Amino acid sequence: MILRAKGIHRLLAVALLTCGQALLFCAQAAAEEYLVSNPKEYAEVAKNLEAGDTVVLANGVWRDFEILFTGVGKKENPITLIAQEKGKVVLSGQSNLRLAGEYLVVAGLVFKNGYSPSSEVVAFRRNRESLANNSRVTEIVIEDFSKPERMESDYWVALYGKNNRFDHGHLAGKRNKGVTIAVRLDSEDSQENYHRIDHNYFGPRPVLGSNGGETLRVGTSRYSLTDSLTVVENNFFDRRDGEVEIISVKSGKNKIRNNTFFESRGTLTLRHGNGNLIEGNVFIGNSEDHTGGIRVINRDQTVRNNYLEGLTGYRFGSGFSIMNGVPDSPINRYHQVVNARVENNSFINVDHIQLAVGSDPERSAVPLDSSISNNIFYNESDRSPFSVFDDISGVHFAANISNGFVDQEIREGINTGVKRLRRAGNGLLYPVDPAMVDKGVSRNLIPTSKSMTGVSWYPKSEPEAAFGSGKATVVHPGEDTLFDALKTTADGDTLVLENGIYKSRKRLQIDKTITIKAKKTGKVTLTSERPVMFEIIDGGSLELNGLVLSGKNSPDSTGNTLIRTAKWGMLKNYRFSMKNSRVENLDVNHSYHFFDSGSRAFATFISIENSVLDNITGDFLKLDKERDDLGVYNAEYVTLSGNTFRNVKGTLVNLYRGGTDESTFGPHFTFASNIVEKSGSGKRNRSQALVKLHGVQVANIHDNTFTDSAGIVVEHTVAEPITRIVSNQFHQSPLPDVRELAREGPHTAVLANNKVK
Repeated sequence: MILRAKGIHRLLAVALLTCGQALLFCAQAAAEEYLVSNPKEYAEVAKNLEAGDTVVLANGVWRDFEILFTGVGKKENPITLIAQEKGKVVLSGQSNLRLAGEYLVVAGLVFKNGYSPSSEVVAFRRNRESLANNSRVTEIVIEDFSKPERMESDYWVALYGKNNRFDHGHLAGKRNKGVTIAVRLDSEDSQENYHRIDHNYFGPRPVLGSNGGETLRVGTSRYSLTDSLTVVENNFFDRRDGEVEIISVKSGKNKIRNNTFFESRGTLTLRHGNGNLIEGNVFIGNSEDHTGGIRVINRDQTVRNNYLEGLTGYRFGSGFSIMNGVPDSPINRYHQVVNARVENNSFINVDHIQLAVGSDPERSAVPLDSSISNNIFYNESDRSPFSVFDDISGVHFAANISNGFVDQEIREGINTGVKRLRRAGNGLLYPVDPAMVDKGVSRNLIPTSKSMTGVSWYPKSEPEAAFGSGKATVVHPGEDTLFDALKTTADGDTLVLENGIYKSRKRLQIDKTITIKAKKTGKVTLTSERPVMFEIIDGGSLELNGLVLSGKNSPDSTGNTLIRTAKWGMLKNYRFSMKNSRVENLDVNHSYHFFDSGSRAFATFISIENSVLDNITGDFLKLDKERDDLGVYNAEYVTLSGNTFRNVKGTLVNLYRGGTDESTFGPHFTFASNIVEKSGSGKRNRSQALVKLHGVQVANIHDNTFTDSAGIVVEHTVAEPITRIVSNQFHQSPLPDVRELAREGPHTAVLANNKVK
């Protein structure tokens, strides 16, 4: 039932005034307030909304509800759509919101447990012809509201029209491809828009393992020579790890100010467009991998009064970088940096500041008419953070200060003298010496904290449970006892197995974060009568500790797999760890694999430590399913350390990342302190290698012993991969074969202190 209340009842005194004396009050007196309980009731009242009207959605779960909110309000009398109680109206299933018209306000809704049936969750337009202007969406939560397929793209919020505001939102857990918030400039009615995006909490976004994981994009390359005039301010970016660009500015005259980037991989990138201002932002990396700062491209960019601390990123993900451009660049490539102003910023323990980065035969246009002045460069390591890749005579250094590191490339414009830093009340570090008060970031800067952003009525919770964070349950040996125990577990739980043999007649499906641990290492044996022992599906992560995994009861068929992910289309990233364990007798038939990743499955990490792997007829880790060469891959970190491999007929690790995209950081591969004997030489080993790495960005292979085994093959493709193969022993095994597939000349890998017998 629709409940209606006249606005005059709330403003009874207005009746004493004539309309000629108080037009505003008369407008309010005519306003209606509607409480609706289902989509049909909403549709009935939404057809004829007028300035000052309010629609209230009743508390509850609104499933498969596509909201179309239209009307013409007034600046002092908007049309409003609100929740009956903030946070208690949940849009689930296939739901979304479109608003179009003038002076509209939406507040207090939650989108979760579903996804948008269209290309946007919240769109400031009805269609291409009908846009929203002068409108506001505030205190909206969108969490884990992702398309079911990770490579199917959408926006969570798309701003069109002009003078719109998106503020105090909580957006976390976007797992599929696509920008979280996009400012669209695809028509004149959406250009020079003066939008404001402020006080939003951007919660953790997991690594996508592909291009298309930006948090915020303002414009596109096609319209990048158009001004947007968007303001992005006072937002908190919490571990936004989607890809190399956290914010991608692709338009002109925007202001990105007073935002905080916390432990986020990637950078604020001035990718296209001119005349942007980057001011008062704080980047806190805490030395986490690939934490970055600001990347400068194009003309007339100003970067001032920003604070950057503890950033480890390099190249396109550096703490700070100025890029080379392409001469007479097409609109979608890299325009030359001209007239960049970089002033009064503090770079504290920033590992990499890279100038003329990206220099190659195509990107040969060096920076011009630019200046770097009144900045602080302070590194506790006393190592210079600067790397110079081309001519930087067009970049003038003046009145900067440092703590005394020596740089071979930059000899002028950086004076020593910073002896000590002290953390101020705002949490930032400043020189103790009062004579340096005009250097670096302002002492009046107030960093935007997490508590200043988002909504007060919805928790900023951790995105995933840690292994071992839940309760522990003791399980006794027997038939299907492990299967039965898994049915009662919760996220983060541990199953502690008593000594004995555990026989599984059924596949053990992992859909939560689970640890399976032997009470006494080596005294618990798991066998399975199925072709697959463990299957990790959406939401699942698995840790194994102290177990013996045996294939002796497996069916006599080819292609058995001890552990695999879902064969296709996992949305959520998973984690897999095995330590202090033994895997044996995966030999009932040929091609019995230990671990096989499905297509569009992505591991945050795979870690195998201090384990013995003996007698396997197939491959050990199959991480090579993404063969469409679009920069997609199966795992971010793969680490094998302290293990013994014997008689593994197939490839130990086949890790593949194809294509030429430069928007991701991985894969990362570590193979350290392992003993490998008689492995990789089976006649059915398709890779003809012990380890096959294609397109891996960071590879560290050290302190291993290889005996009577096949060789290591490394294929360098995109970007500037880092490969170190050092201090290994090769006994009757070939030396590594490193190939450059994307550039001419000798390979760039470091091979040192390897011994051959």
